[in-house]
Amino acid sequence: PPHTHTTSTPNRPTQPATTSPLRFENMSTGGELKNSPVWQAVRPFLIGGSAACAATCCVQPIDMVKVRIQLQGEGSAGTINSNPFSVASKIIAEDGVGTLYQGLSAGILRQLTYGMTRLGIFQALSEKFKPEGGTAADLPLPTKLGCSMCAGGIGALIGTPADAALVRMQADTTLPLAQRRGYKNGLDAMIRMATEEGIAGFFSGATPTILRGLAINIGMLTTYSSYKKAMAPYLGADTQTNRFFCGALSGWTAATASLPFDFIKTRLQKQQPDASGKLPYSGVFDCMAKTMKSEGPLAFYKGYFTYCIRITPHIMLTWVFMDNIKGFLKKRDLM
Repeated sequence: PPHTHTTSTPNRPTQPATTSPLRFENMSTGGELKNSPVWQAVRPFLIGGSAACAATCCVQPIDMVKVRIQLQGEGSAGTINSNPFSVASKIIAEDGVGTLYQGLSAGILRQLTYGMTRLGIFQALSEKFKPEGGTAADLPLPTKLGCSMCAGGIGALIGTPADAALVRMQADTTLPLAQRRGYKNGLDAMIRMATEEGIAGFFSGATPTILRGLAINIGMLTTYSSYKKAMAPYLGADTQTNRFFCGALSGWTAATASLPFDFIKTRLQKQQPDASGKLPYSGVFDCMAKTMKSEGPLAFYKGYFTYCIRITPHIMLTWVFMDNIKGFLKKRDLM
């Protein structure tokens, strides 16, 4: 029989597809993106920043009322209206509902600096130091304190300009028309602070802001996971009820620890020079001493109820948003 010669093409080895960690568009599954070094580095900051901004949008009116209460009776021991509902009603009657959202742009800007930085750093450090197979709740207390202080201090320093802009925008409506700064938005406030007042104005109140940041972050970041673990037998390990309840406890702890520093920070950031160009307070300790002398020690907890109402929901919602964002990412194999 005739011999038929067939030419076969040798099989070429298939090269495995390679994916650059910088090119997310080449990744077909969430699992591949999850293992990207870039995504792993960005993820905690993205989660923290998104959760903090969402919480800020919810509680901005309460923050406005809190600032108004703290600025009452400055330099005297006069009568203070500390009823948040009465103060809110007065703001709406005199300046309109929109005034309750005065400074929202600065608030969002603050969360994109301070909030995103502190939450991102804390999550990154917690992941690095947590025991193998454990969670952030299993971290020793000294480690939690170190992580929270590092995250809070760095975040507070980075967020000081936006925080000062927020306080000034909220305080602007309490000043006579001739003294109002008239900032257009948070970014405009920061630019004008830098150009008109230099570094001193740009970082107005940096010291009390960092002290407040340390206090509020120790109260917030060291407690939430521990509260959740303790309440798991009663409320469920990772239920929404547990998240809301323990988030509120974490917020109350942080509010109680940080209010005196927040009070001093607010006074320093909104102060204006007198006719001779001299500021009312020369620094943190001078403000504390003058306040103690003219208004008494309880002045540092002025507006405690309103502050708790403002801080507790913000921290609670931040934790709830964070846990739900994490759950969303886990379902899509992105964590």
